[in-house]
Amino acid sequence: MSDMPGAGARNLITDVPGLAVGQAHDAAVRTGVTVILPDAPAVAACDVGGGAPGTRETDALSPENLVEHAHAVVLAGGSVYGLAAADAVAVALGARGVGFKLAPTSAAPPSPIVPSAILFDLANGGAKDWGEDPPYRRLARAALESAGVDFALGSAGAGFGARVGGLKGGTGSASAVTTDGIVVGAIVAVNAGGSATARGARAFWAAPFEIGAEFGGLGPAALAARPDDWAADRLATLSLRNTTIACVATNVALTPAQAKRVAIMAQDGLARAIRPAHAPFDGDVVFALSTARLALAEPANFNIARIGALAADCLARAIARGVYEATAWGGGDGPPAWRDLPA
Repeated sequence: MSDMPGAGARNLITDVPGLAVGQAHDAAVRTGVTVILPDAPAVAACDVGGGAPGTRETDALSPENLVEHAHAVVLAGGSVYGLAAADAVAVALGARGVGFKLAPTSAAPPSPIVPSAILFDLANGGAKDWGEDPPYRRLARAALESAGVDFALGSAGAGFGARVGGLKGGTGSASAVTTDGIVVGAIVAVNAGGSATARGARAFWAAPFEIGAEFGGLGPAALAARPDDWAADRLATLSLRNTTIACVATNVALTPAQAKRVAIMAQDGLARAIRPAHAPFDGDVVFALSTARLALAEPANFNIARIGALAADCLARAIARGVYEATAWGGGDGPPAWRDLPA
């Protein structure tokens, strides 16, 4: 058994067998949608860590409740308007005959379970004059149709309109594979009020967890923090409307309660990569999925702990990758991208 896993072949959440990801964005509106699509209903759980979440169907995933599986997970910009993205995915899946069937012999249509979380990108300068026709249903349909194992990072999908601290945010992903067959992956839309980099430096807080040079290979030498130093230059510009939304996944068969524990542990990845995280104005949410391709080995609790720790590390790396790969919107009215900072 190895305790030194490497990244998967793609270094994306789609290294977890049975998962596809689709994304779409609208550059004029400065927003987007990301859809995580399992090829079969996946055991699902959710943990809400922020003080200002925007979610759909997270209560349905509680281990004590009836529903144990999700048919898709949607991450979207748009704040409350972005929750409509999950409606479009549910309608499209239902039309394909995908969904929960309480009475399988009846003529009732299936009910797709599509948990969702949104981030706030309404104040990023994009064209938000959509009246009664926000773009999220359209973007969700496009994202669903584009789902596959390869997808773009940075200014793409739900992270297209994102910001993090004083930099451009984005969509990130990462994976880890152990020698005994455990695969864990994460995908995240990084729109945090906190910073992903050390103050006055280009180094990422997630640097100790980096594999290879997946987000620049700068290492942790430049990392330093003092009490409350993040607040010194953030109060004047803090929008108080920020969120990091994510999904982690594994190929190991988990129960809903075990998946919930993995989601809880994965939240630590936010704290490793963003300073601060889980604030009153953050809507931080982490979903967890199990595609159940590999039996959970004994001792079960020990291996759940391994999966949760791997998920936290993957999520920290994914956050840094999302910021590292992001590009500025252009037009001169948005934050700089990490790649635009002086070397």
